[in-house]
Amino acid sequence: MQLLIELPSRDEQIAFNRRRWAEIVRDPALVDLPGKVECNAFGNVIMMPPAAGEHSHRTMKIQVALLSRLGGLALPECPISTIDGVRAADVGWYSEERFERVRGQIAFEIAPEICVEVLSPDNTEREMIAKRNLYLEAGALEVWLCGKNGKMRFFNLSGEQDASAICPEFPADI
Repeated sequence: MQLLIELPSRDEQIAFNRRRWAEIVRDPALVDLPGKVECNAFGNVIMMPPAAGEHSHRTMKIQVALLSRLGGLALPECPISTIDGVRAADVGWYSEERFERVRGQIAFEIAPEICVEVLSPDNTEREMIAKRNLYLEAGALEVWLCGKNGKMRFFNLSGEQDASAICPEFPADI
């Protein structure tokens, strides 16, 4: 069976995301919740459980490694406006130049050059494929996955790569 879904234009979805995300970040019922909050294309809130210690540790190590090798900005829980709502990459790396194009946006309407997801026990391969595709469609040049064992995987529009083209000296294990 084939499923056909009609999506709004990217511009319409981004405008909707902008309005909805502004409501979400101001909602007192959501502000102090533990864990990460995202929303889908319809504005429905998606909640993830709080990060475990190892997840936080790997996220920090990735941020530090990116900053030491590339400079720029390595942003935790980076909100990215996608065609399927606002998703928060565990780490988003922006060059100074690209960040100037999104500075001041409530959810970044151009994805960082590098989006990183640190896998948690509940993440599925299917979920990560979907997020990877959303980030690439939103303008990311690369999407990295950090496995539960600390092994890094690097993706671009062509598929999985042996290493990052943007940061080839990034370690294969974190």
